[in-house]
Amino acid sequence: MKRFFVFLLKTCGIILGAVVIVNVSIVLGSAPYIYETVEEAPEADLVLVLGAAVYSNGNLTPLFKDRVDTAIALYNAKKVKDILVSGDNGTLEHNEVNPARVYLLKQGIPDKDIFLDHAGFDTYSTLYRARDVFGVKSVLITTQSFHLSRALFIARMLGLHAYGVAADNHVPLLKNYVRELFADEKAVFDVIVHRVPKYLGEPIPITPEGQPH
Repeated sequence: MKRFFVFLLKTCGIILGAVVIVNVSIVLGSAPYIYETVEEAPEADLVLVLGAAVYSNGNLTPLFKDRVDTAIALYNAKKVKDILVSGDNGTLEHNEVNPARVYLLKQGIPDKDIFLDHAGFDTYSTLYRARDVFGVKSVLITTQSFHLSRALFIARMLGLHAYGVAADNHVPLLKNYVRELFADEKAVFDVIVHRVPKYLGEPIPITPEGQPH
């Protein structure tokens, strides 16, 4: 029994050590590509807003609103020409992207410059689809700091010229940080096995004329 507990402790230690190494490597590797302000950010083809939850009445949750507001600031600063919003639209009842579009329109963003990805079911799928479906090559990603390093790691491993702008006006919940600890390991696995998203479809390249919503 004692040997079993020693073995168990060693195994847990190895797993914990691997998790720490992966997470720290992703954070440190992505750090040079993260900007704290809109003014510091480089120019890119578009800004990608990573999806988040919305309220049942269609209003954006604080974290999602921060991401969209940062995208608007980048657009108004002429850092980008287009805004791509990605999110989960897996059912009629769950739609993250259309509420963001409505919000963008209310803030004066032209409809022709708003693009929606209804099949961004996770960060990896979103970035894979941005590259293969929407033809994105250079991108500014906006999300909270706890999420941004992983998003940039995936984007750059997929060959995108990606930079990030932190959207940190509201303090995330503890569960967001806890979830991210294990999401980093999944991101590494997805990259290694070259996972193909469940939904791809025909290319819909982003053009100045816009696209159907």
